[in-house]
Amino acid sequence: MATPYQIEIPQAKLDWVADRLRNHAWHHEAADSGWSLGPDPAWFRGLISYWAAEYDWAETQARLNRLPHFTAEIDGDGGPLDIHFIHQRSPREDATPLLLVHGWPGSILEFEELIPHLTDPDGNGAPGAPAFHVVVPSLPGYAFSGKPDRPIGPRAMAGYLARLMADELGYDRYTAQGGDWGSVICSWLGFEHDACRAIHLNMYALRATERVGDKARPLPPEGGEELAWQRQAQKWVQVGGGYYHIQATKPETLAYAMNDSPVGVAAWIGEKFRTWIDRTSTEDGDPTSAGSAGSYESLDIVIGRDRLLSNILLYILTDSFNTAAWTYRGHSEEGSGLLPPGKRIEVPTGIAAFPREIVPFPPRRFVEQAYNVTHWTNMPRGGHFAAMEEPDLLLDDIRKFGEAL
Repeated sequence: MATPYQIEIPQAKLDWVADRLRNHAWHHEAADSGWSLGPDPAWFRGLISYWAAEYDWAETQARLNRLPHFTAEIDGDGGPLDIHFIHQRSPREDATPLLLVHGWPGSILEFEELIPHLTDPDGNGAPGAPAFHVVVPSLPGYAFSGKPDRPIGPRAMAGYLARLMADELGYDRYTAQGGDWGSVICSWLGFEHDACRAIHLNMYALRATERVGDKARPLPPEGGEELAWQRQAQKWVQVGGGYYHIQATKPETLAYAMNDSPVGVAAWIGEKFRTWIDRTSTEDGDPTSAGSAGSYESLDIVIGRDRLLSNILLYILTDSFNTAAWTYRGHSEEGSGLLPPGKRIEVPTGIAAFPREIVPFPPRRFVEQAYNVTHWTNMPRGGHFAAMEEPDLLLDDIRKFGEAL
């Protein structure tokens, strides 16, 4: 039985964070490095100063608590866990259930702006648009959800969310939408759980495979565009995948440092936000150039300091940096996103392809080896955090997909 939930962070925890900010021991930083070695030092010191002197968690907590929060004990592969979720029902009788799934280093905050427009389009400037009963969970091990005793991956997390939607909330038909880990989780929901009747993704997730001997091998790319996509993906692993390898292999080593340092968590997560957003509309010249003014102002423009800090604090104030990072180890143990040989996700699949995704979608033919793609939109702009960066574009695409269904 779902229980109403209110976010209440103890003052002692907030005081501990404030103390750590004031007393952080700054290291010797490389001169004129910009973002080439990590967070731009000038920008990052400014962010921490703002955090210590001006940012107000109480405002974020009060705003979030105006939404209907619940927890429910759900059993799954990681044992029984209390799963936290927002459940905002629509006033429309024709509304359909929609599960919105975040990833790492995101949170429920990604979807805050979308909720009123999805649940009550008539009262938010879009009369007649599809309406949805919206469910936004914190993933197992993240924020206000319970923590498993060992790493679990997105396939196991899909099991928890499937039971939440069907068994706890009684939705026998629903659509699931997500990016980052959310795209992987939604893909497994569409593949393995009958109540999930359609999925909408803004990141490429699972790959089709073939059997070679007694092993499954990803179907190889064909043609120039697919090979170019594979080279791009391989380059990203080499240049930007260090965090992934650490969190997939030795996440506890990292956690001992992060759980003792709010500044460390801000650097680890903040750099990912800056690297993964679409900065093209906020910068002049080379977006990777070290030390240019635009190269560190873009994050403040696209995401905003308060929203970035609130998202970071959801990992710090709930002591969940380590258990959230476990997702990468769990994903590796589950098989790293490979479908069984010869299998495909057959539920209708909508694709929102944002051009500045970490690794953009491969050509449609390649995606259709693994998915029954019935809707595809090449977005004009936007990066990895689509719901935060381009909420209007994502909202419009979810509505179009819903109408088509």
